[in-house]
Amino acid sequence: MTSPRKALGLLLAALLASPFALADDGQRLAQIQQRWAEIQYRLPSAEKPAAFEQLAGEARAFTQAAPQSAPALIWQGIVLSSWAGAQGGLGALSKVKEARTDLEQALKLDPTALQGSAYTSLAALYDRVPGWPIAFGDAGEADHLLQQALALNPNGIDTLYFWGDHLYRQKRYAEARTALLKAQQAAPRPGRELADQGRRGEIAALLQDVDQKLK
Repeated sequence: MTSPRKALGLLLAALLASPFALADDGQRLAQIQQRWAEIQYRLPSAEKPAAFEQLAGEARAFTQAAPQSAPALIWQGIVLSSWAGAQGGLGALSKVKEARTDLEQALKLDPTALQGSAYTSLAALYDRVPGWPIAFGDAGEADHLLQQALALNPNGIDTLYFWGDHLYRQKRYAEARTALLKAQQAAPRPGRELADQGRRGEIAALLQDVDQKLK
């Protein structure tokens, strides 16, 4: 039988093994955000699924420790949906469905959390996943959610990027261009420099596609 002292030592060792474990909620959120940006924008595509899988475990531990935290649920949803995107195929559908559940729960807890990020992230899922009968994709629902996101955060880089992307998917190219140009002017987010850099690259790439459509 393991002695109480040894058991305590093993517990402390397990906690110290993870950089997330002893951080407060704000630190854990920042660490997950930073690691997400590193995976999304710096890792080769072949390495992303395993890296997102590991980060999903950290995000899940965060939501278990703070089950009433809307930001924790939002980022669990973002990580799961990013993992699904990196993995691809029908095997990713269970992850996007779980991500939808997390984001919907976050909206129930606090729809204004992280400037309405749950609306934006949920809209991205509705825009990107297949429709019925395979999954729940729905451009109309994506539009509705993005309108709510824009009402909360009309000048945010993510909100405007996903709005521009939505308009592009609806072949509303002139409106998409206006939204993306506005996204390029979004204020920097302190502590999110890598995410901002990566998102600006995505905006520029989408703008090129839009301009081609407008020729």
